[in-house]
Amino acid sequence: MEDVYHPGLENVIACETQVSYLDTDHEEIVIRGYDLIALAKQKSYLEIAHLVVYGQLPNPPELEVFAKQIQQAKEIPTAILDILRALPKTTHLMDYLRTGISALAGSDPDLDDRSKEASLRKTIRLLAYMPQLVAASHAIKEGQEPFPSRPELSYSAQFLYRLTGAVPTHQEALIFDQALSAYIEHEMPNSTFTARVIASTLSDLYGSLTGAVASLKGTLHGGANEAVMLMMLEAQQADYVESYLLEKLANKERIMGFGHRVYMNKMDPRALLMKEALAQLVTVKGQEELYARFEIGEKVMLREKNLHPNLDYYAAPVFYLLGIPIELYTPIFFAARTAGLCAHVMEQHEHNRLFRPRVRYTGTRGLQVTQVNEER
Repeated sequence: MEDVYHPGLENVIACETQVSYLDTDHEEIVIRGYDLIALAKQKSYLEIAHLVVYGQLPNPPELEVFAKQIQQAKEIPTAILDILRALPKTTHLMDYLRTGISALAGSDPDLDDRSKEASLRKTIRLLAYMPQLVAASHAIKEGQEPFPSRPELSYSAQFLYRLTGAVPTHQEALIFDQALSAYIEHEMPNSTFTARVIASTLSDLYGSLTGAVASLKGTLHGGANEAVMLMMLEAQQADYVESYLLEKLANKERIMGFGHRVYMNKMDPRALLMKEALAQLVTVKGQEELYARFEIGEKVMLREKNLHPNLDYYAAPVFYLLGIPIELYTPIFFAARTAGLCAHVMEQHEHNRLFRPRVRYTGTRGLQVTQVNEER
């Protein structure tokens, strides 16, 4: 029987999971049995993170304990910040992140303990570290010092404060929290698969996430939200968006923020969530023209290429109006996805089988080795 080749492993079932599932028939992103969009509208990021990591939504006392555990986790060690300061200022922010995660491994006392209890402790530390690491990397790259912690703020509000230096309004904090929730988990994209492949060797959690951040840096996975915002700023105003996109399409340029390997013929439901959030923000910020730009772009791409927006398309202007520097958009994506990545690594360790696929060989066969006679 001939082996079937699936380029990019498209539609190949690589593992079983109880973490999440993209049900395209019912247009639902299933997270531990719940619809992600319903969760994002009704629950906080920390509540959803608890669900992803522990398998259940927390009651109020459990949520309080979870939030306190994250809040009481240590600040990033000074030695790690010194490593980041030693990097060239030309270093990409995702490489700061990759270096920082790798360096943090050495300070974790549970590094080589694969037990569920130890993995949960490591996950809590990483949930505490990631907002700090993202914000500190940017500050250091810009030659500044990271903003000090504000423990009186919620998890998402403090994350946003660390990024901008401004205490967010209640509405800004809620919208940023919703954006983090939209990114928290999404079944088996490349970075999650990378983390599980590394974990299948029984490598540690930090190693798995280091590989995942390298995967997410790639422009075909992460980075689209940054490219989208730069594109729309270059378009300058709503009246120019259509001609701007048509020119790019005529030049065979890739338009970021559209299309998805899973959502082939419909809009990413997370994009619609962020579109609704954007509508709220533009009214408060007086930026209705920006909203118009993105709506026109959506209509042009549907008409010309039959492509729908993905999450990155509408998350980009949300981050922009929250005052977040554009180069931070992909690191935020990774920080938000930390809970999901940790859950997948723990699941892989609990039900492990080493990933070892085969190939379809397309090279030459039957070549003969020629004997070379040496003169003596």
